[in-house]
Amino acid sequence: MPSLNFIKNVGPGALVAAAFIGPGTVTVCTLAGANFGYVLLWALLFATIATIIFQEMSGRLGTIAQKGLGEALRESLQHSIWRWPLFGLIALALYGGNAAYEAGNLSGAALGVSAILSGPSDASFTWTILSIATVAGLALWRGSYRQVERLLMVLVLFMGVAFIGTFVVSQPDLSAFAHGLFTPTLPDDSLITVVALIGTTVVPYNLFLHASAAKARWQGEADLPAARADSVISIGLGGLVAMFIVSTAAASLFSRGLGASSAADMAIQLEPLFGSFSKYLLGAGLLAAGLSSSLTAPLATAYAITEIINPKAKIRELIFRSVSLSVLIVGVVFALSGAKPINIIIGAQFANGLLLPIIAAFLLYTMNNKALLGKHTNGMLANGLGALVFLVSVGLGVRLVLKSLSVM
Repeated sequence: MPSLNFIKNVGPGALVAAAFIGPGTVTVCTLAGANFGYVLLWALLFATIATIIFQEMSGRLGTIAQKGLGEALRESLQHSIWRWPLFGLIALALYGGNAAYEAGNLSGAALGVSAILSGPSDASFTWTILSIATVAGLALWRGSYRQVERLLMVLVLFMGVAFIGTFVVSQPDLSAFAHGLFTPTLPDDSLITVVALIGTTVVPYNLFLHASAAKARWQGEADLPAARADSVISIGLGGLVAMFIVSTAAASLFSRGLGASSAADMAIQLEPLFGSFSKYLLGAGLLAAGLSSSLTAPLATAYAITEIINPKAKIRELIFRSVSLSVLIVGVVFALSGAKPINIIIGAQFANGLLLPIIAAFLLYTMNNKALLGKHTNGMLANGLGALVFLVSVGLGVRLVLKSLSVM
């Protein structure tokens, strides 16, 4: 049964989709649709294709070479004088950036759920964060890779149903949807939103997560077609969900001249237009997005740091779980500290902007290593597409760093 085989093969790609469809992405997509309608959908299409290109490479590395990206990085630089400074930079940026992302994910989910389900209050905000963190912590500490993968697949499916449901309920303009998807346009004051849409989709820590997950899931050339199909379909569906969120905001807010500053605002506006069901549907999607992202950021950090430091086998699992839980705990502390979620996200953007071009360049270098990948190195087309995405990532990184420093 081909359909059943496909379902069995879904895995690491779904982890990546779960990682980039978090509360931050939902908020950015909501603002894009509320402020500009359908015209910025092309940016999400580009970001989704770019993510598929790089994540396919990362999945191929794990499947064929049976190495995570952190492991390949350590082995490639083992004789370089830049080894430890570069390792330190990557570990610090990954840890700090993912802790900030974790705080943003938890804060975004709590704000959305509090506003939608019970009305905003300090108590509901705190309890939502602690509840999500407790479930995530138990899954990270006690769950095996396969158990965590299955949980994330369920959450991705749940998110898909919730956000597709709100898309259908909002009755979008399909002609405007198609035009915005395939006609690049930059309205006044839209550049920052375009950068944000790309930056919330092409995320460097997902490259570490995908290679390590593919290594755990697949072994060798025979599994490569399944790994590629998983990357294209899972990430493609994640990108489609993001487009549906933009379109829901465009149909429910932009077309009626209504404003919003978050997905929670959109949910409140949806209720009088389309009934309370739509509000709760969006609230459920936000909760699933927060929980899924709160799992993937700690996982990616633990994979990367464990592979880079390469501890002895008897303490490897302890270090892996300790790193993942510490990212979660730091994220909870930041989220409950009273710091504004937007300031937390700006810190994460800084780390993302600093790290993305470095990791993208190293991935391209690794994917041309014949000693590592044999005949499965990048061809001319893959290198050309990868170089194009790398150049965009450099521009994106510079823009995000300068924005974080308030230079632009």
